[in-house]
Amino acid sequence: MDDFEIKPIVESLIFISESPVRLETLIEVLPGSNQEAIFEAIDQIKREYEEESKGLELVEVAGGYQFRTKAKWAEWVQRLKKAKPVKLSRSALETLAIVAYRQPIIRPAIEQIRGVDSGWVLRTLLEKGLIKIMGRKDMPGRPIVYGTTKSFLELFGLNTLSDLPTPREVEPPPMPEEMPPVNRKGCSVDEMEE
Repeated sequence: MDDFEIKPIVESLIFISESPVRLETLIEVLPGSNQEAIFEAIDQIKREYEEESKGLELVEVAGGYQFRTKAKWAEWVQRLKKAKPVKLSRSALETLAIVAYRQPIIRPAIEQIRGVDSGWVLRTLLEKGLIKIMGRKDMPGRPIVYGTTKSFLELFGLNTLSDLPTPREVEPPPMPEEMPPVNRKGCSVDEMEE
C-alpha cells in the first residue's frame, strides 16, 4: 500500500468509528504502513477540515482521533438528532471536578471537600458513565476509589487529564467588594497613587 492510499483509508476508519480511534489501532489495521505515514495522513485530514466550508473537524480526544461537528453547526445537528444534551446539576459538576482533579479519590475525601453527602451524586455520575470505580483503597472499611472515564474526556473534549485547565485558570474574577475603588476616569485609586 502506498502513502497515497493511506489518507482516505485513515479518514474512512475515523469516520465510521463511534469512539475515538487510537493511533495504535490505526497501525494495527494498516500493518503495511509506517507510523510517520499515518501521522502525515492525520495531519493532512486535520488541515483539510479546518476550512470554513467544512462542517466537521478532526480532533484528538480521549487518546484517539474523532470527527466532530464544528461548534457553530451544533444547533442544526441537535435539531436532527433531537437528542437532549447531557445536563449536569451544579452539585454533579462540582463532584465531577473534584474526582477529575483529585483522582483516584474516595467518597469521604469528596465529602470533606464539598461539606455534604455525595452518595447520590456519585451514583448519578456512575450511571452517566462519567466516572468509574477503580477499585478499593487498602484501609479500614476498604472504601471505593473513583476516577473519570473516557466518556468524561469525550464529553469535555479532552485528550488526556493533563488537558484540564489548572485551578488558577478557572478561578472566578474578584467580587466587586474585593476590587480597588475606581475614580471617574476608570483608574483605580491604587494606580493613581503610583
